[in-house]
Amino acid sequence: MVRRERPIARFALMNTRVLLRIAGLVIMIPVVGWSAPIPNTQQPTTVTVFKDPNCGCCKLWVEHLRKHAFTVVTKDTSDVAAFKRSGRVPAQHQSCHTAFVNGYVIEGHVPAEDIQRLLKEKPKVAGLAVGGMPIGSPGMEVGNRKDAYDVVAFNRDGTTQVYARH
Repeated sequence: MVRRERPIARFALMNTRVLLRIAGLVIMIPVVGWSAPIPNTQQPTTVTVFKDPNCGCCKLWVEHLRKHAFTVVTKDTSDVAAFKRSGRVPAQHQSCHTAFVNGYVIEGHVPAEDIQRLLKEKPKVAGLAVGGMPIGSPGMEVGNRKDAYDVVAFNRDGTTQVYARH
């Protein structure tokens, strides 16, 4: 006697195999997803720098920021003083360039690490400044020489306090 398979039984067996494969894939998706690195979706912070087009130390400071993951937009101008006035940078703490980032004013050769700390802590200040152009500050490197300098936090009313010492 010859045994004949029923077409319905073969169809059911094929469907069971397909369903098992699909179920296996569905189970694997979360496992693969959990083991994959989480992409960094945070956008780089943009710093807008107003500087004299001929200033070499300003260009070096911009490079310093870019090396520390900032996106930098430079605006060359012959009237940097106007931006210092609009940012209310205290006269005794002014330098060669003025920058703006996330509502804060950054004056002079402020290290990127201090800007990152400012953006993380979000203190109630107008900004940070490194007055003058101290040797050894970012953009003002001269060999191994590094003069001591302070980064000051300033308010719109002109009051200041030391934010970091270098």
